[in-house]
Amino acid sequence: MYNGKVVLCGANSYEEKYYLNPDFEQLPDHVKDELKIMCVLYVHDVGGILTLVYEEDGELCFEVTSAEGDAMFDEIGSRLKIKQIQQEKEELLRSLQLYYRVFFMGEDLDL
Repeated sequence: MYNGKVVLCGANSYEEKYYLNPDFEQLPDHVKDELKIMCVLYVHDVGGILTLVYEEDGELCFEVTSAEGDAMFDEIGSRLKIKQIQQEKEELLRSLQLYYRVFFMGEDLDL
């Protein structure tokens, strides 16, 4: 269905915007809300742009960018915040990876 990376969602501190890929609108509302809160709080705390992206293998990754010369962007804080999110939201992130692999990549679910 998809080739290459696929954006799930993202937040931008410069434009104060949040984006959810329309292909994921069918996610439960509580999951969409949790993603929005997670991304918006990240850029509020650290700055820059956070994007959650599915790699070709279905792994969900955090991609962070910032404007060149942005003195307000906290690179160290960014790494720490991502690590914190990955620990606190481990179940959600794992579920989103499984969801993508089954419904978008067509993998069989062998339990």
